[in-house]
Amino acid sequence: MSQNLILKRYRKDFDHSYCFGVYPTLELLTFRPESVLAVLLHSKGLENQGITKIRVLCREQQIEIIENDNLVNKLASRGNTYSIGVFQKFSSDLDPAENHLVLVHPSSMGNLGTIMRTMLGYGKYNLALVEPAADPFDPKVIRASMGSVFQLRIKSFREFTDYWGSYADHTLYPLMTNGKITLPEVEFQPPYSLIFGDEASGLGDEYLQFGTSTRIPQHGAVDSLNLALSVGITLYHSWVKEI
Repeated sequence: MSQNLILKRYRKDFDHSYCFGVYPTLELLTFRPESVLAVLLHSKGLENQGITKIRVLCREQQIEIIENDNLVNKLASRGNTYSIGVFQKFSSDLDPAENHLVLVHPSSMGNLGTIMRTMLGYGKYNLALVEPAADPFDPKVIRASMGSVFQLRIKSFREFTDYWGSYADHTLYPLMTNGKITLPEVEFQPPYSLIFGDEASGLGDEYLQFGTSTRIPQHGAVDSLNLALSVGITLYHSWVKEI
């Protein structure tokens, strides 16, 4: 670990971040070992089988282990944290041949982490974030994703048009409450991009001009569905039509 690295409570301007918990740390060590700076362990986890696996992986990959209860307690947001993975933030180009999920201004860290985990469940590995957006490397996002973030390609864009210009070959499907066709009617044309707006207001009417606007049929008792739920429904429908 770099001697210049100061381990303090996470801030967005840090070049590094943390994943709290045994399972997310194992995901980090398995899928992003090149990004790991160190692993912190708490003495309460001595009998945990996952900690044993962490020790083995760290030894195999020559990753530093720091056993320090006070430091774990200082950094962790929960008192029962047995391990913390310290890692360098990473960036990835999206695969132009694969399907993408595009989130425009997502603000909820819990939703973002849940969406990441749901993406893996339905075979999607490319996530575009249009800023401003929740920080994908915030430990709260990583915990909600259960470490799924370490298997994804994630890239941020200043404007949606920046994304669109970079992946002009993708068929666009903006999900909107006033979309032209319903989700079950869509015949997805790969490579495609599923586009969702923020939790408060969704996508503006200007997105009606992009590709095929799509709506999720729902009962009239509510005006819209939760973002993470809407993404999950859409990912499921697209996945079913691919298998």
